[in-house]
Amino acid sequence: QVQLVESGGGLVQAGGSLRLSCAASGRTFNSYAMGWFRQTPGKEREFVARIRTGGSTYYADFVKGRFTISRDNAKNTVYLQMNSLKPEDTAVYYCASTPGATTSPAGYDYWGQGTQVTVSS
Repeated sequence: QVQLVESGGGLVQAGGSLRLSCAASGRTFNSYAMGWFRQTPGKEREFVARIRTGGSTYYADFVKGRFTISRDNAKNTVYLQMNSLKPEDTAVYYCASTPGATTSPAGYDYWGQGTQVTVSS
């Protein structure tokens, strides 16, 4: 059974940083692309960043230059380093895995439970 467990969320002031982690188990981690998404109440889940098996990355425009996605295949873990946080980054952040390379939530087959990130102004 595939399991993804996020950690690292919390409360931070605007301009601050957080690093989210997502530990994976139950599938061959380095065979799948990993993505981060976020969601706020009443809104659809939106793509944040993705990293492919070879390490290539892709970001949503609103996080370019501020967030960095990385993966450690030896630890079966994907990270999201978030710098220069803004109040509008407040959301529940989810990691997910995909056998493809899509940025659409529909293309991801396993999801973590989410971790809350709150950025105060």
